[in-house]
Amino acid sequence: MAKKKLLIVESPAKAKTIQKYLGKDFIVKASMGHVIDLPEKEFGVDIEKGFKPKFVTIKGKDRILKEIKEAAKKSDEIYLATDPDREGEAISWHIANALKRVKKDNIYRVRFHEITKKAIQEAVKNPDKIDENKVYAQHARRILDRIVGYTISPLLSRKFKRALSAGRVQSVALRLICDREEEIRKFVPKEYWTVEGVFRKENKEFPGKLWAVDGKKLDKFDIPNEKAANELVEKAKKAPFRITKVERKERKRKPLPPFITSTLQQEASKRFGFPAKLTMQIAQQLYEGIDLGNERVGLITYMRTDSTRVSDEAVKEVRKFIKEEIGKDYLPARARSYESKKPSSAQDAHEAIRPTSVYRTPESVKPYLTPEQFKLYDLIWRRFVASQMKDAVFNTVSVDIEGNGLIFRSTGSTLKEEGFLKVYPIEFEEKLLPDLKEGETVEAKEIKGVQHFTEPPPRYTEGTLVKALEEEGVGRPSTYATIISNIIQRGYVEKEKQKLKPTELGEFINSLLKRLFPKVVDVKFTASVEEELDKIEEGVKNWRELLSEFYFGEFKDLLEKAKEELKGVKGEEIGRECPECGSPLLKVHGRYGTFIACSNYPECKYKESLKEEPQKTGEKCPECGGDLVIKSGRFGRFIACSNYPQCKYTAPVTYGKCPKCGEGEVVERRSKKGRKFYGCSRYPECDYVSSKPPEGSKK
Repeated sequence: MAKKKLLIVESPAKAKTIQKYLGKDFIVKASMGHVIDLPEKEFGVDIEKGFKPKFVTIKGKDRILKEIKEAAKKSDEIYLATDPDREGEAISWHIANALKRVKKDNIYRVRFHEITKKAIQEAVKNPDKIDENKVYAQHARRILDRIVGYTISPLLSRKFKRALSAGRVQSVALRLICDREEEIRKFVPKEYWTVEGVFRKENKEFPGKLWAVDGKKLDKFDIPNEKAANELVEKAKKAPFRITKVERKERKRKPLPPFITSTLQQEASKRFGFPAKLTMQIAQQLYEGIDLGNERVGLITYMRTDSTRVSDEAVKEVRKFIKEEIGKDYLPARARSYESKKPSSAQDAHEAIRPTSVYRTPESVKPYLTPEQFKLYDLIWRRFVASQMKDAVFNTVSVDIEGNGLIFRSTGSTLKEEGFLKVYPIEFEEKLLPDLKEGETVEAKEIKGVQHFTEPPPRYTEGTLVKALEEEGVGRPSTYATIISNIIQRGYVEKEKQKLKPTELGEFINSLLKRLFPKVVDVKFTASVEEELDKIEEGVKNWRELLSEFYFGEFKDLLEKAKEELKGVKGEEIGRECPECGSPLLKVHGRYGTFIACSNYPECKYKESLKEEPQKTGEKCPECGGDLVIKSGRFGRFIACSNYPQCKYTAPVTYGKCPKCGEGEVVERRSKKGRKFYGCSRYPECDYVSSKPPEGSKK
């Protein structure tokens, strides 16, 4: 009689796929993620007893755990096949401990990085033990997050009368966004100019930019204003030009490595505008299994990985595919290998994200995928195939055009060998120059000065925030999607044209955490905690030691100080007194937004909405005689009548006569990116622009 076997995975989709591979000898059950965890409504960690955790069955998971136990009683062998990462290891550990009450032996741990028939059957044939160091690392991470979240969040919520939260990694992500916003706010644009020309040889035109003057290479700010630019333009207009240098080179571009979790999130954000959470949801679907009509199969390997490593078998398959399907001219002599950024990291156990079979081309599976699934699978497939192809080769040419001590430089490039670009195209500008030779004379058709202003650093997108978190070593790529989703849902951050912008509440919480819990929002400290968690997973550090260092090192004292300091804090003083009782008025961040309230609450219940007081100009409305005020609008500040909406008179804020044409008025404007600048009201007839208002203007 055949032995009955139970295999436990995390999701029903995965269970459905695996059941088809293992047949009737196996029962495949899904745990639906964690079944046991710290309690939801109590701290659940006994700090005095060495941070002993209290684990309980998660609310709503009793039935699932009961079904697993019933199936275990009827099975001769049990295989724990949860995800091959810290969280998956902890789920297996909890289930194993729960099952030992009904089944003492024949409980095995199996791991696989792709859901294919071969991978599943191999894993079952070669069972392993639960990696307790991995479990301890998960315990340490979970308890650290519980200490931070369960102590700080209620403190904030109680004092500010709304549900607020502070997370260990979430707070650092918020800080990065707030710090970037502060940089943008403090940024002062700096003016600089370039001198650019259009040259001609035998009716063929090509561009050039002033590169050096009298043998000295120009720096960015060497031409600071229009006067300096015009002097160089006039000097260039008087000069005969000739070619003094022609340099031709061959430039190679290597393919990028296959995706890891963070780079997949970044590229999907950049190409498709996918939020990190959506990218991970789609990747999970592709990993767990897609019904292809005649078979159900996982299309990609495990999607939570920090490693660019690829198995020898997969490399052999993709090289065979390139040779047969793309062409032998695209195949390098040797297989490529890619080193991970952290080769010693405990998270480097997995392969890169790749198709489980390169012969399942995107087009062949397209009929079975949603549009979003197809986009992501196509991206993963192309990136992997390209990673084993030849370099792309460009022919580049650099030309120096000299006249009167001025050297203009023109560069061009053409694609010589397509290489990996055939499969994984990237944006590049193919620019052809005429056939130019040293000593030849050329005609300067046009020389002009071009004004520029330095730009502030851009706000983060989800993709660039993921990149920043990864570069700083904060959190794990598998958690980034949840972190970003949380700070948006909490109302700390909002999306504006795909850019992440902190809300007033977000900036307030960030400033409070920086003051009260500096280590919690310290980027370097949070990154060092990740390194310590890796050490626990590698077996070189005790998990309780890390928790003790964190809690007793500084956090406990900061928590006590914060409790005292927040006793009387309910908002920010605004410098006005309550009209009813005379107590200071505060700006309060409440459940329904920000408002002004009395600090003597609940004895005094005075409150008012938060309104920006318009600035009076001291002038009267020409239409109704009301006071004119300065308001802020979508395109900058403007003058309006204080009797709006009865009187709808408006006018631009002006800063005197235009210094260039003398006819128009200088007015305030905003660029497409929201940057404030000053320009002539006669635009486009007059193209005067400046980063600052004219000297002597009063507004």
